[in-house]
Amino acid sequence: MNLIILLVVGGLIGWVASMIMRTDAQQGVVLNVVVGIVGALLAGFLITPLIGGASIMDGALNIQSILISLVGAVILLAIVNMFRRGSVR
Repeated sequence: MNLIILLVVGGLIGWVASMIMRTDAQQGVVLNVVVGIVGALLAGFLITPLIGGASIMDGALNIQSILISLVGAVILLAIVNMFRRGSVR
């Protein structure tokens, strides 16, 4: 059940991050899920130890973990955009 919740929440986080970074038209549903999950992983390893709390990857589903995962997904999209275009939008 945790895997299904992770996929759904990861997809929503990836979609919101792609809307924030204005890359929604360039990527589909699968890439939104991948960006959301990888962004949650990135945030879980880098941001969560600095501020405390738990990430979505640990099974915690609250506002703090969702916002941290969203920040991780936005950072991931910014890094991808830098390598793709040479600058962040």
